[in-house]
Amino acid sequence: MSNWTYYLVIVVIALAIWLLLVSLIVRGWRNRGRRQADAVGEFPATPDDLGAPVRGPHTGLYVGSTLAPSWQNRIAVGDKGDRASAELTEYPNGLLITRHGASEIWIPRESLIAVRTENGLAGKVMSRDGVLVIRWTLPTGVEIDSGLRGDDKTTYPEWVEAYAELNERAFAAAEEHDLQNAENESGTATKKED
Repeated sequence: MSNWTYYLVIVVIALAIWLLLVSLIVRGWRNRGRRQADAVGEFPATPDDLGAPVRGPHTGLYVGSTLAPSWQNRIAVGDKGDRASAELTEYPNGLLITRHGASEIWIPRESLIAVRTENGLAGKVMSRDGVLVIRWTLPTGVEIDSGLRGDDKTTYPEWVEAYAELNERAFAAAEEHDLQNAENESGTATKKED
């Protein structure tokens, strides 16, 4: 076997392995989307009449949406998990994330749970308070987090402050939930000791 043939065989094998790995990744992503489809369901449709903007638009990178409370369990249904440059605008009835090259995301006001900053979302890690995260409820009842890394991070406090009351209720509910879990775990441990 000549050197040229040997190198050609190595390149063909490496290419075949690479194609196999890519096909497994795509297959895994599609399977994740199928598993999530029933829980996630349809996203709310954007109303025809939005009214005048209350806040924004603020530009940035839509980093994705995840199933709450996990910051890494990215939604794989449709294109909702795809990163895209975007604009976040608040209207009287909700928030609109207009994504360039992807479908827009409408978040009805009554679905909002909290608006906060985080260090990362959807597998994208940034500096402290690098992502503006909106937790909201889908029509199916599933809570998700949608994140935007703003071009101008000085707008984050404005968004968080605007939803301060909502955030306080969400944090109080989370603390109550954690307390109940701790009590349940200590009760289970006590029963095991008896």
